[in-house]
Formats: sequence, structure tokens, C-alpha cells
Amino acid sequence: MAALRALRPFAHREFRVLISALSISIFGSGMWAVAMVYEVIHLGGGPLELSLVATAASVGLVGFVLAGGIAADRVPQRLLIIAVEGANLAVIATITALAMLDVLQLWHLAIGAFVLGVGQAFFFPAYSAILPRILPADDLLAANGLEGTVRPVLQQAAGPALAGILVAALSPAHAVAGVAVCHLLAFGIVNFLSRQTLGLAAPGAVGSDGTPAKSSLFRDLAEGFSYTIRTPWLLWTLIWACLSVLFLIGPIEVLLPFVVQDQLGGDSRMFGFLLAIMGVGSAIAALATASLRLPRRYLTVMVVTWGLGSLPVAAIGFMDSFWMLGAAMLIFGVTEGIGTVIWGTLLQRRVPRHLLGRISSLDFFVSLALMPVSMALAGPIAEVVPIWLIFFVGGLACPIMAFVALFAARMMTDEIQNPLTADASDASDPEAADTQPDAV
Repeated sequence: MAALRALRPFAHREFRVLISALSISIFGSGMWAVAMVYEVIHLGGGPLELSLVATAASVGLVGFVLAGGIAADRVPQRLLIIAVEGANLAVIATITALAMLDVLQLWHLAIGAFVLGVGQAFFFPAYSAILPRILPADDLLAANGLEGTVRPVLQQAAGPALAGILVAALSPAHAVAGVAVCHLLAFGIVNFLSRQTLGLAAPGAVGSDGTPAKSSLFRDLAEGFSYTIRTPWLLWTLIWACLSVLFLIGPIEVLLPFVVQDQLGGDSRMFGFLLAIMGVGSAIAALATASLRLPRRYLTVMVVTWGLGSLPVAAIGFMDSFWMLGAAMLIFGVTEGIGTVIWGTLLQRRVPRHLLGRISSLDFFVSLALMPVSMALAGPIAEVVPIWLIFFVGGLACPIMAFVALFAARMMTDEIQNPLTADASDASDPEAADTQPDAV
């Protein structure tokens, strides 16, 4: 029965279309991550040039993600998704043609990476906002679990693996061509989304006379921020997410390779395998979560799982065994997968539909904004502070902050007052989500 629950979203045609396109698109994104690197190297670039191209993608993503959330609330999400895939196809097809003709230059790659980053900024808020329109509330957990399963498998493993094979056997240009094929297929599939059921954007605010209220970019942003500030469970979860990104992402991405080298005598292959363990753990946990019902104590389970999952990170600086380090990364990945699936479902079920795009993009923004800060700080801090102490502080600070958030937002009371069981009233009326006075 659990396995059947995980597959229930496939009973809906629109979801089958959407998840098929998403899977192919993120597979292409995984291929691009490798193809882009070796295309830069093929053009004679080094670490600096590679950093510039990668930074261009990050600037496009971070710079436009809030605008993407506003667009997802004001423009039909179907059109946004189609437009993004069309833009992705145009960019990658152009880069492929230039590479095949041997006239590609680094600035072409930088511009292409920037446009792809902008596309991601518009795609994911639209994807998050469209799910409650095509699925019953009780199937959203399974849908988010399925996405949490296919993303690490396709984007972090299968896509890069195929691109590496194409680069080694043929050339980086052929790997880029493979990315173009993925986006061509995804673009064709998303055009099958129904115009009748997905032709309108989520309804916005209305004035006292019943007509749509006038809107502006800043007013839309202010509305999203205002809702976040007055909704404790949302605000404190985002605060916890900011701090966890700041304390954990930099050490794992920047300092873990040195732990592998100095404490285990390993190399890049061992580091890559550890990241793969984390990704596989996250995928398996996401699928398992999708197979179950949303917990009655959903906020407590989410926050405590995230918090306790960070504890093994505190011991990384003391580990001298690959299996111990692998177990720590597995636990971290599993708990991240569980919490992320529940979190995505809460946004879709408790945030009013006309705000969902903006709140999703805000969630995306706070995570992305501090990620480069964390990675930039990790190296310099490691010059003056022992690496073991950095992991120890990060691994302890996140669980402590999780419990602070749990009690500061009165989450244990909130989740009882706002049940998300299948027969709860808000399950059938997403527009009424969190309109009751629970944000006190």
C-alpha cells in the first residue's frame, strides 16, 4: 500500500506530463554541469574562467528568483514553464551549433549560463505553484517525494555520468548536444499540459469593490515578505534554513575534501563517493517519505529531523574511518531528504495559492543567497581555526537552532491547530490555507 501511495500522483495526466518533462530537463542540467566544465577547458580556460561561467549562472539565478516568484503568482504557470524550456532549448542549441562549428568562445558560455540561471529562477517557483492546481492535497507529499527522488539520481548521478562518457568518447561539443536533445524533448512534452485546467494564474488580491487590486513589483514583494513575517512557522523555518546553509554548506563543499585527504588519506574519488552516498540517502528518504502519509506532527518531525540530522556533522573532524564518515553523510542526506519533502508539501498546502510562487522563490532565495557566502568564508576561517572545530560548531549550532525555532514559533501547538490530514478542511481548499489566526 505504501508503494501505491508514492505512485498515486501518476493517476493524474497533468502530473505525468509535468514530471516527465521535469525529469528530462534536470537530467540535461546534470549533463550540462559536466559538459560546461570540459567545454571551458577545451577552449583553453582554467579555474578562473570556469569560475566566471559558473558565477554567471548563479547571478542569473539569485538575481531573478524573486521576480520568478512574482511571475508564478501573476502569469499562468503553464506558460512560464513552456517559456523557460523554450529558452533553455534556444540557448543550448545555439551553444551546440557554435561548438560544432568550432567558433564557440568563453563569453558565449557565460551568457548561456546566465540565461539558464534566469530560467531556473522562473521555473521552480512556477513548478511549486502549479502542483496544487493539478493534484489533490493528499497527493502533494508523494509528488514532492518523487521529485526529491529523481533529482539527485538524474541531476547528480546519471546526467553527469553520461556527459562524462560523451566527453571522453567524442568531445565536449557532443555532450552539449546531448543537453540540447534533453531540452528539446522536455519542451515538446510541456506543450501537452492542458490549456483548460492550467490556463489561468492563481487569483490575486481584490479590492473593496470586488475588482482585482492594482499590483506592482514592490507591492507583490512586500506582500510576500509581510506574510512570511506574520507567519511564525514559516519565518522561523526560513531563519533556521539560512543558518544551516551558512554553517554547513561551506564546510561540506570546501573543507570536506581536506578532511578526506588529511584524516583518511583519500583523494577526489573518495570525496565524490561520499557526496554520492549523501545524494543516494536523500533520494531513498524522499521516496520513502512519499510512500507514507504526512505526519500528524508534521512541523515537529520536519524540524527535529533536520536538526538531529546535522549532529553527525559535528564529529566529522574527529573521524579517521571512511565508513564512519560515510555513515555521517548518509544520515545527513536521509534527514535532508525527509525534511525537504515535508517542507515542500507544507508550502503547497498551507500557503495561500496566490502567494505560493513568491513564498517558494523567497525560500529558494534565502538558501541560495548564503550558499556562496558560506563557501567563501569556509576557506579563510580554516586558516585560523582548526577544521574539526568548524564542523563541531556547525554540527551543534544547527540542532540547537532547530529546537529554538520549534519553540519560538510554537510549532507543536500550531500543527495541532492546523491539521493536514486527508479529511482536514484546508486539504480541500488551498485558497483558505493559513487564513485562520494561527500566526501569533
